[in-house]
Amino acid sequence: MSTGLFPNIKAGTAETNMRSTLRRPFIGLPLMIAAIVLSLLTGCETLFPPESTPNQQSQANPGANDQVLTIKEGDVLKISFPSVPTMDTTQQIRPDGRLNLPIIGEIVVSGKSTDALAKELVDLYASKIVSKEIMVTLVSSSFSVYVTGAVLRPGRIMVDRRISAFDAIMESGGFDKAKADLTEVVVVRQENGQSRKYSLNLQKILEGVQLPPFYLKPFDTVYVPEKFYWY
Repeated sequence: MSTGLFPNIKAGTAETNMRSTLRRPFIGLPLMIAAIVLSLLTGCETLFPPESTPNQQSQANPGANDQVLTIKEGDVLKISFPSVPTMDTTQQIRPDGRLNLPIIGEIVVSGKSTDALAKELVDLYASKIVSKEIMVTLVSSSFSVYVTGAVLRPGRIMVDRRISAFDAIMESGGFDKAKADLTEVVVVRQENGQSRKYSLNLQKILEGVQLPPFYLKPFDTVYVPEKFYWY
């Protein structure tokens, strides 16, 4: 027996096909969620830290650079004068970004790296002390980063030391073992007025592979995506 709408299809076959369609899992929603997440991460350049030797990666990967943190308000600096140790000073940078140093007085130090500040001080003290050796050490630095996605305690964390993307995830309670996809972790960073994202495969760390740590900068966002299952 055939139906009126589809004369060439038997009624039993049409009913079976309809039931099969109704039982089919709806996959549109996961795809829609994936599209929304990807759209939030688009519009910025994606960089993949190269898989190379630690020395090579420390040069190419800004997260592995020793000077990754710039000096900012609230940091504590130690300024050392090896030839005149009585001038050594350890100070916290004021809210206006300044320090008060012996002989030369107040200078702006925020926004500079420790190396850049040391070179600047050598020039400023050139006519005042004989030695051209001045050392700048970042004693402590407190800043915030954000961890979101498939972690147990997403949100902002405050740190007072250099911290890697993997350590930040651990500080957020660790990753959700049932949902997290550690092969596609993304670090979103603002650099020179632009948003950049760095893609990290942190799964390798759990597999015992030794990778140079990707150190975070203030206000970085670490996003741990969820695994997608196809039904």
